Amino acid sequence: MLDYFAALPHTAQALLATLFTWGVTALGAAAVFLFKRMNGTLLDAMLGFAAGVMTAASYFSLLAPAAELAESLGMNVPLALLAGFLGGGALLFLGDFVWARLDSRGGARRSAMLVSSITLHNIPEGLSVGVAFGSLAYGIPGATLASACLLALGIGLQNFPEGLAVSVPLRREGASRARAFCIGQLSGAVEPVAGVLGALLVLGVQRLLPYMLAFAAGAMIYVVVSELVPESQTNEKGGVMAFATLIGFALMMVMDVGLG
Repeated sequence: MLDYFAALPHTAQALLATLFTWGVTALGAAAVFLFKRMNGTLLDAMLGFAAGVMTAASYFSLLAPAAELAESLGMNVPLALLAGFLGGGALLFLGDFVWARLDSRGGARRSAMLVSSITLHNIPEGLSVGVAFGSLAYGIPGATLASACLLALGIGLQNFPEGLAVSVPLRREGASRARAFCIGQLSGAVEPVAGVLGALLVLGVQRLLPYMLAFAAGAMIYVVVSELVPESQTNEKGGVMAFATLIGFALMMVMDVGLG
């Protein structure tokens, strides 16, 4: 099975990986059919673990390969990384800013804002997975199939509580379980589209790859700092949540360094 996946074109790998992340979003949204409440500590630990995986992936799987490729292409390495990294964070900051203004003016219902915000964040997450798989075509040190798969796993883990975070509030507002599930899982439907697009872009234009790798890293760090870590630390067992983050980081680091 693993050999079959490794032999697939990189766009197909990106599609399957992002279908997985979408599927985990749907799994989280489906919790409205099974439970009235989910174990908060478990969800927070998942968020903390995902934060560690995504932080490590931002450097080992995205920024480090971006720097090496930019140098090999004769590009200005600091400028390429800075432009891409800040661009990824700026996109999500702008989206959050727009929705915050709409919410303060009463221009958007809380549930609509939540769905749109999570959907917006899923675009660069899907893009980062696509870029990670697309970059395998160039044989860059640090860009490995294992690291790309683990990146998809980390994003999938943090998608589970995101799907739950959309479907449960909709259910509380009176939506049927089926409607809450459908809308909740749709927030992750953009990831396969973004994943394939990211893979196609980097396969078609090699000089875009350093910028896109850094862009994906900036977007992921923004999500980690603005959402995952703060949300996991609302748990009364803050130390345990922090250790879950360390475990996620360590696992991604060992996989990247050991299998890179």
